[in-house]
Amino acid sequence: MEFQWQALTGGILVGLSAVLLFMSMRKIAGISGMIKQVLSNKGNGSDRWWPLVFIGSLMLGTWIYSILFSVESSLREGYPKELLIASGLLVGFGTYIGKGCTSGHGVCGIGRLSKRSIVATIVFMLCAVITVAVMGALS
Repeated sequence: MEFQWQALTGGILVGLSAVLLFMSMRKIAGISGMIKQVLSNKGNGSDRWWPLVFIGSLMLGTWIYSILFSVESSLREGYPKELLIASGLLVGFGTYIGKGCTSGHGVCGIGRLSKRSIVATIVFMLCAVITVAVMGALS
């Protein structure tokens, strides 16, 4: 039962942070878009500080949570590091060609009833289900 409360609390906090970011700055809480904005050389300093603060706060919050609740972080066991790196790069490429990630499309886009985001999230979820099924069959 404890895990369900953690998931519920996490979901509420993600939604709340997305709403607060949109209400305060009129910005979408899409992490891939934030990373692209930080890494690009476009815009001035004010366009780059808020994504850094948001992403840094996500990492800080995760670190604080892991300390408070004694959660160990480790790489996925049983998979080569090269496969994990390649997987991360493929996800990054997918978010680039999909014009967003699950946080931008799934949390913010669906909340705004964006048809493009609803379709994108359905595709994300179908790909996730297929990946889990294939990996389960191979192991």
